[in-house]
Amino acid sequence: MSEGASDTTGHRARLRSRLLGHGAAALLDHELIEYLLALAIPRRDTKPLAKALLREFGGIGGLLSADADALMRVAGMGETSAAAIKIAHAAAIRLVQGEVAARPVLANWQALLDYLRAEMAHHAIERVRVLHLNSRNMLIRDELMSEGSIDQAAVHVREVIRRAIDLGSAAIILVHNHPSGDPQPSRADIELTRTIVAAGKPLGIAVHDHLVIGTDGHASLRAMGLM
Repeated sequence: MSEGASDTTGHRARLRSRLLGHGAAALLDHELIEYLLALAIPRRDTKPLAKALLREFGGIGGLLSADADALMRVAGMGETSAAAIKIAHAAAIRLVQGEVAARPVLANWQALLDYLRAEMAHHAIERVRVLHLNSRNMLIRDELMSEGSIDQAAVHVREVIRRAIDLGSAAIILVHNHPSGDPQPSRADIELTRTIVAAGKPLGIAVHDHLVIGTDGHASLRAMGLM
């Protein structure tokens, strides 16, 4: 074994020891990604690649949320290493998603926000989701309703209400992301929310909230008095 290979092996052993002994908080972001990539690319020093990926995608959230094609456009990345990044993201989403599903949504609001930020905050295009709840405010379906350009997504009110009827939803929560990072709702966001509220009311379908998710935080139209 060459001296360089020995140095790399020793460095990875030290990262592993810190991770297993003290948890993820003991590693910096680039060290977490470095070690993850080392599992997929065992014979390379993955520190430079980890740092390059974090620079390219603006941090660990943007990196984990990036699609596979974007990951593989970075020099040094292939299918196996891209899959390692995506499986880490999928595991994180499953973890927070499980917290949301376990309890009534309105009594578990922070878990819902954690899930939505992990799922949506770093997407480069606007996506609209509808969360369908039963009469006990338990989540029965989380559906992607629309995927648009970088600054807009088309949402059809009749489709939202028809789907709620089909699922027997007692209530819904509207959610979309702002790729700009700023969660401040637009005039169009407010108008759409009020239209859906009006359409659902005579059918007994409540709209609990419309949440706008961005990398800079989130906005609740209900908390802002806009619905």
